[in-house]
Amino acid sequence: MEIIYVYTRKRSEFGRPCSFSDRPAVVNVDIPPDPSMASNFVLRNPVDSYVQHTSDMSEHEVNTERVEVESRGVNHVEGGWPKDINPQEVEQTIRFRKKVEKDENYVNTITHLGTLMEHCVKQNNAINIYEEYFGEEDTAEVEDEPPSAKTINVISKLTSFFDVLLSKRDPNITKRTATHLSWHPDTCKKLAVAYSSLEFQQNVKDMSFDSYIWDLENPNKPELVLKPSSPLVSLEYNPKDSHVLVGGCYNGQMAYWDTRKGGLPVEVSTVEVSHRDPVYGAIWLQSKTGTECFSASTDGQVLWWDIRKLSEPTESLVLDITRKGLLENALGAVTLEFEPTMPTKFMVGTEQGIVIACNRKAKTPPEKITSTYSGHIGPVYALVRNPFYPKVFLTVGDWTARIWSEEIKESSIMWTKCHLSYLTDGCWSTVRPSVFFTTRSDGTLDVWDFLFKQNDPSLSLKVCNEPLSSLRLQDNGCVVGCGSKLGTVTLLEISSGLCTLQRNEKTLATAMFERETKREKILEARHREMRLKERARSEGQETEVEESLVEDPQEVLDRVRREFFEVIEAEMQRRARAETQGLHGKVPGMARTCNRSRDSLPRGRGQGSVSVFQVKSRAGDEAAAQEEESQLPKDKEEEEEEKDAA
Repeated sequence: MEIIYVYTRKRSEFGRPCSFSDRPAVVNVDIPPDPSMASNFVLRNPVDSYVQHTSDMSEHEVNTERVEVESRGVNHVEGGWPKDINPQEVEQTIRFRKKVEKDENYVNTITHLGTLMEHCVKQNNAINIYEEYFGEEDTAEVEDEPPSAKTINVISKLTSFFDVLLSKRDPNITKRTATHLSWHPDTCKKLAVAYSSLEFQQNVKDMSFDSYIWDLENPNKPELVLKPSSPLVSLEYNPKDSHVLVGGCYNGQMAYWDTRKGGLPVEVSTVEVSHRDPVYGAIWLQSKTGTECFSASTDGQVLWWDIRKLSEPTESLVLDITRKGLLENALGAVTLEFEPTMPTKFMVGTEQGIVIACNRKAKTPPEKITSTYSGHIGPVYALVRNPFYPKVFLTVGDWTARIWSEEIKESSIMWTKCHLSYLTDGCWSTVRPSVFFTTRSDGTLDVWDFLFKQNDPSLSLKVCNEPLSSLRLQDNGCVVGCGSKLGTVTLLEISSGLCTLQRNEKTLATAMFERETKREKILEARHREMRLKERARSEGQETEVEESLVEDPQEVLDRVRREFFEVIEAEMQRRARAETQGLHGKVPGMARTCNRSRDSLPRGRGQGSVSVFQVKSRAGDEAAAQEEESQLPKDKEEEEEEKDAA
């Protein structure tokens, strides 16, 4: 280190206390005033100054410990029996009942209670206290003012139409996409969520495979953890047995759970007979046993299963629209649709933007594919039938949502505008036939009411900053769940205006669907007619070209020579008629010119240098000269008439 400056001091002066003394002020520097800068100063009288006398405050935050609630069951057994009586023994219980029935106190008590019970029954028969007198008023119109909603837990700034109820995020460190939602069929207080990362290159080695069942009354932690062999892409509650769920895995396997037996699957299909790609759709079928379901995957297959025997599928269908049944030509399935009122029909949305309508009960596999609908550029992410009009269905894909009618194959009857962001999912309202929901990749939830507005959504809500991936509405139509790419599931309570059936709404929706279907039928017939005309025109041109190609060269030469002489003969006849109709005779030299030109025409094949176009031009020049010559006498006659008039 280099020493720049050294301070020296005697050692005897180290530690000596400082001594201060008074002395007069000493002027070190004196700066004289500059008169030239006096003009730059502005005199302010009075001078205002501000002083803040408030005390400084500090902000403190205190977070109370969260109370964890755990659900526990209580088993109630039959009681009230004496200790020496075993309630499991039927003979002992019957013997004890007979003994009690002979007791006088028992008889008196039953007689007294019977009188009171008889009075209550008669009173209930006279007046039904549970009778609803105004049930038809449920469809009353909602007031114009926006309805209010109770906020249970706010996590972001929202409008008055929606309130956030709960927010459930993937508990793992590596966040996965909430790919599918399924509400509990009985109480709607539980929500099954399938978590999976659909981006293959971003999968982490130690990523969790778990999916969860959430209880809305205890959102702090999942009620049950489902542990599949591969991440779940689809998950559905059994509508007949709420304890049973079926799931489609990322590796193509099918599995089912019984919540009474824990989080491990009861049975899993083998890899050899399962799908080759992720199972994007798994739906329960309407069957007597309640154990049948079917699944679809991007490998181009639809498989039917019975969960009592998942060792092999009961039936299969290859989605080959060419009806050859070839798996290499099959279209990858992204979404499934099944309506219980039509048990033999189902629909499949594909990666190529084509919707395939199928009939399971057809005799041969090619006949099972009944029709196709093409309308989207990219994959069809959502395919749902209208719960009030099963022949009308909704598709969501690329940047639009489209409403179709089964009767129209060429195009959709209604569609939304093209959004700036990609649409990811959609569903119909369960209580209003004209309302449907869509989610976008920018985290926005759109609510459409086409009876109120067709060009724009009735309500657009920014749910989160990450893309929304899944959407599911409760059966009561009041709560909608939205799953995001980072695994967040947000439950939104809809205002009463969007979940209450309006007056005459069914009639108006029916009229609109019928009107749009009729319009598309007319346009489809017109387009078909134009295509037939175009096809006939193109076929006629092709036949002409074929005839011209087949024609012999000698025939072509003879036809050209014949046309050539016909043109010459027609020109000579026209010229002769013009000469006979002249008013003042022939012009000298004209006949000789005509004869000379006629004699100079070629007679043999391929001889001479005069062409058809040259003959026509000469004939036109001679005709012009003849008209000029015939015009001269007319001018002389007009001059003589003017002289006579003068």
